[in-house]
Amino acid sequence: MSKAPVTKRGPAKAATAPFAEIVMVCAKCAKRQGVGAKAVRGGLKRALKADHRGRKVRVVETGCLGLCPKRSLTLATAGSLGAGRLLVLDPGLAPEAMLQALLPARADEP
Repeated sequence: MSKAPVTKRGPAKAATAPFAEIVMVCAKCAKRQGVGAKAVRGGLKRALKADHRGRKVRVVETGCLGLCPKRSLTLATAGSLGAGRLLVLDPGLAPEAMLQALLPARADEP
């Protein structure tokens, strides 16, 4: 992994992220649905590798995101959080369908 340039902005430092998008999976919701956050995370990662959209995506497990829907999973992306939204998905969805709901194809992508 190459070293990213670090810049100073006042008291904080900034560095270039090694990924373009982030997907957060609520581990508590996954556990309540009996699927496990690691299984959801692994399925999304496999779907991302097969998708070849050309952007690097980091999939991480988080603690509780504060929204606890019944019979659903709570996920978030940087874009959804920027809009003040959390995404609620059916745990029975295929990882490819989850990926499409989380990161829809952009107009400049094939």
